[in-house]
Amino acid sequence: MDYPEGKLPPSYDVAENELPYQIKLALWQTAFGLQKVDGLSPSEYMVELAYEHIEGKKGYEAIYREISDYHREAQMDAGTVEADIVSLRIAELLAEDHFLLSPSTLLGIHRHLFTDVFPEEIPVGKFRTVNITKKEPVLDGETVQYSSHFMIQDTLAYDFEKEKKFSYSDLTHEQKALHAMAFLADIWQVHPFREGNTRTVAVFGIQYLRKLGFQIDNSLFSEHAAYFRNALVLYHCHGEKQNKEFLKMFFENLLLDKKHVLADEDMYVKE
Repeated sequence: MDYPEGKLPPSYDVAENELPYQIKLALWQTAFGLQKVDGLSPSEYMVELAYEHIEGKKGYEAIYREISDYHREAQMDAGTVEADIVSLRIAELLAEDHFLLSPSTLLGIHRHLFTDVFPEEIPVGKFRTVNITKKEPVLDGETVQYSSHFMIQDTLAYDFEKEKKFSYSDLTHEQKALHAMAFLADIWQVHPFREGNTRTVAVFGIQYLRKLGFQIDNSLFSEHAAYFRNALVLYHCHGEKQNKEFLKMFFENLLLDKKHVLADEDMYVKE
């Protein structure tokens, strides 16, 4: 390309990020699977477009244009639109290799995933300013005690500073996995956003675990996303229903190549 007199060409090259077929397939499956934490499913057309991306036929921008046109023409319901757009953005984020251990990363992930997805009354890329509860079937309709909205920034600052100072160097692989699990579970318990917390923390967690050097079995998020969320609920609930073993089994399968049976029905307290 010729540049006008007195104008220098860019000094940086555009980073190319073409991943192998199997990796792209795993990332898309993870992105689709994570929608299940909120009971959402992508459209068949989004799945078709994803395979065109996996096969190297289309880039993210082209897919975004085509799925947006499809949503307008087909008048898709809000849940399917959310599942499609957020899946696309999760796959896009997980293809990146950039990560900073900071609350600002959580904010950036949330903003990228949910901009123009949630209704106007739900802040995107901002910490919530109200207290929230959620009736959990796995707790017989009770709720996890999330952080007070007044304490979100201070709690996250404390958790992240503590994690930055923590040394993984002398730990076994299993000890590293369980410590990282506890850190990510604590971030989830803060529930810093009005909506979209589990998907945001999952993307953040995958990126952080990769930075720590773990090889991740992505099928766990694609096949057991609802189990993952319920395990977090049971990990942080109070009283007799608290059970940390389910999340431990999930992470041992995810990071340590264990083969625990992850059965959703086992989580529900039997009378």
